[in-house]
Amino acid sequence: MLDHVTIGVSDIERSKTFYDRALRPLGIERLHADGETFAGYGADRKAFFWIGLRKSSQTGVHIAFATRDRDTVDAFYAAAIAAGGKDNGPPGPRPHYHRNYYGAFVLDPDGHNIEAVCHVPVG
Repeated sequence: MLDHVTIGVSDIERSKTFYDRALRPLGIERLHADGETFAGYGADRKAFFWIGLRKSSQTGVHIAFATRDRDTVDAFYAAAIAAGGKDNGPPGPRPHYHRNYYGAFVLDPDGHNIEAVCHVPVG
């Protein structure tokens, strides 16, 4: 079981602004920040997703946040795009993964592939 994940970002303020808005529909909020180098996001007083300032960010990262319903996936996508994210796959079924997979993909300001996904069957 994972306890937390940290990704490198090239501009901490820009990334905090993006993640503050993009993760809000998922019930995830910024819980910790040291000001200029790190910020931690989570729920119920537990930070499990961290961003940290790096001289160069590493792309190729894919992080998926689980949701309880498809509407939350849609809300994440809308918030992330409004926050400056780039579309990497709009909300919708992904039956090639499995029949109940519903996800949305957005590239954050550093090119990390951030996803919200719901596995709950429809109906």
